[in-house]
Amino acid sequence: EVQLEESGGGLVQPGGSLRLSCAASGFTFSRTSMTWVRQAPGKGLEWVSGISSGGGNTNYADSVKGRFTISRDNAKNTLYLRMNSLKPEDTAVYYCARGYSTYYPPWGQGTQVTVSS
Repeated sequence: EVQLEESGGGLVQPGGSLRLSCAASGFTFSRTSMTWVRQAPGKGLEWVSGISSGGGNTNYADSVKGRFTISRDNAKNTLYLRMNSLKPEDTAVYYCARGYSTYYPPWGQGTQVTVSS
């Protein structure tokens, strides 16, 4: 059974930083591309970033390019998202999922990121 558990969210001021983590189990993480998606209040899911199974290739939505960095530790079955220069429009629940430029269920319970002064 695929299980994904996101953590690391919180309340941060505009311009601040956070690092999200996603602990994965139930599948061969090291052979699976992974992605981050987010859902802002009242909106649908938005793809944010993807990373290949070995970590050598990454991709980002234009809205986060240059500010967010996706990475992974295959030895720890963990996916990360480093978020810098956060903006109020980054406020959302963030989920990790399998995929690269798209995403496949299931995902976890998500972690809330709120950017506000």
